[in-house]
Amino acid sequence: MPRAAKLALLFALYFVEGLPFGLQQTALPVYLRSTGVSLTNIGLLGLLAAPWMLKALWAPLVDRWGSARFGLRKSWIVPCMVGLGVTALGAMGLDPTQTLVPLLVAVLGMNVFAATMDIAVDGWAVDLLARGELGLGNAVQVVGYKAGLLCSGGLLVWLSASLGFGVVFAGIGVGALVVAGLTSLVPEGKARETNAERTPLRTIARTLARSITVRDGALTLLVIATYKLGESMADTMFAPMLVDRGFSTSDIGLFVGTYGMACSLAGSVAGGLLATYLPIHRALAVAATLRVVPLLAQLGLALGTATSARVVAVTSTEHFFGGALTTCMFAFMMGRVDRRIGATHYALFATVEVLGKSPGAWASGALADRVGYGPVFGLAVALSLGFLGLLALTTKAEHPSKGRASSSNIREA
Repeated sequence: MPRAAKLALLFALYFVEGLPFGLQQTALPVYLRSTGVSLTNIGLLGLLAAPWMLKALWAPLVDRWGSARFGLRKSWIVPCMVGLGVTALGAMGLDPTQTLVPLLVAVLGMNVFAATMDIAVDGWAVDLLARGELGLGNAVQVVGYKAGLLCSGGLLVWLSASLGFGVVFAGIGVGALVVAGLTSLVPEGKARETNAERTPLRTIARTLARSITVRDGALTLLVIATYKLGESMADTMFAPMLVDRGFSTSDIGLFVGTYGMACSLAGSVAGGLLATYLPIHRALAVAATLRVVPLLAQLGLALGTATSARVVAVTSTEHFFGGALTTCMFAFMMGRVDRRIGATHYALFATVEVLGKSPGAWASGALADRVGYGPVFGLAVALSLGFLGLLALTTKAEHPSKGRASSSNIREA
């Protein structure tokens, strides 16, 4: 498949995956806070992302089984997109003020479909992308995903102020069904002899265990788990803080979901270029260092005056450097995948990534209810600085001497 076709396909698929998360991360917190839901309960919305944390449990099934005629990856991707679209359209008429539980169940179902789809899409990306395409490919992955966030968490939230909250679900449903139809027409092609179709589950388990027990394996998982722990706390409470400061739903959708996500897309591209022209580990360190700057600015907003101009400036900077960091991390993860079991191995990394940043989001609401927004953003800064120290330790572990290359150097070459 030509490179342009690969990138266009990955963009569309990751766009659909981003739609449910934009709903959960931005649309629901803003809407529920405006109807009086407590910060503690808003913080617990992160539990709806449980399928993303548990998907490694069924990833071997996605990696092993599928229709060879239709396509091993497409056998999971297309049905999951259809299920996502139908669930979203079915939730259009639900009113959170009257039927909150059914609405949350619908969002959970959408996450089940999106997480399962993600396993197959990641496996397809591993099959498609050559080693030299990881930086660019992961930039497209993140840009596509965040374009979905921009659509459901920004543009659709902005439209919901005049058309009602159901327009968010309608947009998600139609988008998923359209991309499902187009994907069904794309020939999957012959996958590399790296998929797990003939690999016993015991071999898969041994490979995953080996990835943890090698010299730098545990540190790799720790880096993946902690790189956004502080950021997740700040991001979860940022929109509710703006609501409490008197900003309207349409303003927040425009500032955070639209301007912010546009800058995040630009940052994701910048991160892809950074990971292309620098060694991936060094690119990750640069992006993580720059990421601390907007977190300090968010702390300043929490402790001081939040004008529209300051909110736009802080949001734009935060999303730009956050996007760059995400792209660098995903390239870091994909560079360490064993391609013989690409979907399963990457699913493990992705699960660790989601599990690692989730506790910060869950605890942020309860902490803000007790001590206010300032300490929450202060802790987010401290955790992000701590990650820089961990990354420095990882670098030393991977480069024990100047005269000998480590296994990670070989993988990144």
